[in-house]
Amino acid sequence: MKLLVTGAAGFIGSYVCRRLLERGDEVVALDNINSYYDVNLKYGRLETLGIGRDQVAWYKFVPSTTYARLRFIRMNLEDRQAMEMLMSNEQFEVVVNLAAQAGVRYSIENPYAYVESNVDGFLNILEGCRHHAVKHLVYASSSSVYGMNGAVPFSEHDSIAHPVSLYAATKKANELMAHTYSHLYGIPSTGLRFFTVYGPWGRPDMSPFLFADAILHGRAVKVFNNGDMLRDFTYIDDIVEGVLRVIDHIPAGNDRWNSVQPDPATSTAPYKIYNIGNSQPVKLMDFIGAIEEAIGHPAEKIFLPMQPGDVYQTNADTTALQQELGFKPDTPIGEGVRATIEWYRSFYHLPVC
Repeated sequence: MKLLVTGAAGFIGSYVCRRLLERGDEVVALDNINSYYDVNLKYGRLETLGIGRDQVAWYKFVPSTTYARLRFIRMNLEDRQAMEMLMSNEQFEVVVNLAAQAGVRYSIENPYAYVESNVDGFLNILEGCRHHAVKHLVYASSSSVYGMNGAVPFSEHDSIAHPVSLYAATKKANELMAHTYSHLYGIPSTGLRFFTVYGPWGRPDMSPFLFADAILHGRAVKVFNNGDMLRDFTYIDDIVEGVLRVIDHIPAGNDRWNSVQPDPATSTAPYKIYNIGNSQPVKLMDFIGAIEEAIGHPAEKIFLPMQPGDVYQTNADTTALQQELGFKPDTPIGEGVRATIEWYRSFYHLPVC
């Protein structure tokens, strides 16, 4: 297939590109390489795909030196004219939208960035799919959409009416927008609610990276809500396997959908939502303990109250993923953490204790 993968310099996006290329697909990879976090990490991910930092420029296709069927272009999703030209010229069969302004807490400080990227940019994706006969739109949502929902494990069939951050609200908006386009124009769309992704090349604004970075550099670890939180930490390889299975599974309308008791995860339109998570929530202190064990020495800890926009726990119900796609994430925390710490030490040239 010929696919557009947005957010290709991102954590999940770079892995998805590699897996698609390894199985023989043609990929156009897009990213704006913004400075929300260290761009050296983003360029490092691109280099693993054969995209040299010195070759990257705005609105310029860069061919990979590693993969013959990969081209990279630096572009903003919110650039309406450029996105229209790209979609018109390339005629993609599938679009995998993993680009977004990420981060729960940053959305409190800089809300406009989230609307521009996550809403305006997503609208350009939808319009491109509408006008250029894209066969399947797969896009990243987030476990954060569950917000104040107290029923666990979180099911795609639950209400997501009460998000607690603007980031979560924009991801909910993406799901609503995708449904509208699936309903009006018959565009098959699948939204993926990712649960606390970690692993090599991970984002430095997320807790696994923050914990490892602090411990390895002799700084205290900030532990919010006094450590009383649970997270459904999900290893990157499991996330990517889920994404690839979804790409190949184009949704159809649910002919048993009931408008009196509407199921949020399906529709009469070709629309679907899946959770992708490990389904084994880990106590925050136990996760820190796994990092301490992998590093080889304990962390100094500073216990702090809950941060605005955070939730007490995340816990994925992946029944639909298992029953419909035959896959359940299952990488053990110890194994995933060890691989993450090994990568971190290698990338930042830190000695093994």
